[in-house]
Amino acid sequence: MRISRLISLPRAPRGAALASTFAAAAVVALAGCASVKPQGPSTSNAATSVTAQTNRSYQGRFAVQYNDQNSQQRNAYGNFSWQETGDTVTLQLRNPLGQTLAVVTSSPSSATLELPNRQPLTADNVSTLMQNALGFALPVEGLRYWLQPSPAPTSRAKTEKDPEQPSRLKQITQDGWTIDYLAYAEAPATGMKRLNLSRTEPPFDIKLVLDQ
Repeated sequence: MRISRLISLPRAPRGAALASTFAAAAVVALAGCASVKPQGPSTSNAATSVTAQTNRSYQGRFAVQYNDQNSQQRNAYGNFSWQETGDTVTLQLRNPLGQTLAVVTSSPSSATLELPNRQPLTADNVSTLMQNALGFALPVEGLRYWLQPSPAPTSRAKTEKDPEQPSRLKQITQDGWTIDYLAYAEAPATGMKRLNLSRTEPPFDIKLVLDQ
């Protein structure tokens, strides 16, 4: 994997680059997919219940495209690992050489962002933490479900089935994001292989490849 550009965070926030990296990863190209039953096209609401997530992990690659604070288009590439233990998510972002760029830990009560050679940053939730430190908020909580693949139970969502494989989801639209499922793992493996996440305002595009 090549890294086209990893923008570094300026002193307090070196926002641009890590922002892209971080964003990408969380969005990330997670791998190690877990078996999940896709849901069909429907409009679901917050009352939907999703099975508790325990010990679910992904590893993979990501590519992110976004506009920085000066409206300049930026790109970032790298690898990531995602670990869920109960309600806690730990996301590690690495450059193509394997060097750690950031580690994010998110739980229902708190969130922590660790950057190399810096004191950890904490906040009540991961969205606030990322917004304050990086200038944008990634849909980490939504990703916990979208990677399954399934809509998050916290808001209304529109889902669409794959016409060629009705048992599989083709797209989810939720919370301003569009999640396109491009490839599933071939049997006997299960889960996602490739997916894209995008939003229009502000522009953000994430491509994930999940390693089996």
